Amino acid sequence: MVGREFYVVIEKYGDGFFVGEVPQLKGCYTQSKTRDERMTNIKEVIEMCLEDEGDGEIPEFVGIHKIEI
Repeated sequence: MVGREFYVVIEKYGDGFFVGEVPQLKGCYTQSKTRDERMTNIKEVIEMCLEDEGDGEIPEFVGIHKIEI
């Protein structure tokens, strides 16, 4: 079986926590204090989100744009 790849958007908050979110999977996010913990958590969350998706179509990730206002 070929592995599936997902992009993870990572943000750091002032309290030192990181939040990782997978834009392709609705509601698929986690938080952690360390990189190792974040990677473990996000993999677990992706597996749970994929179970919830069932046979539903997963949108293709196209990209992120930075906009200055």
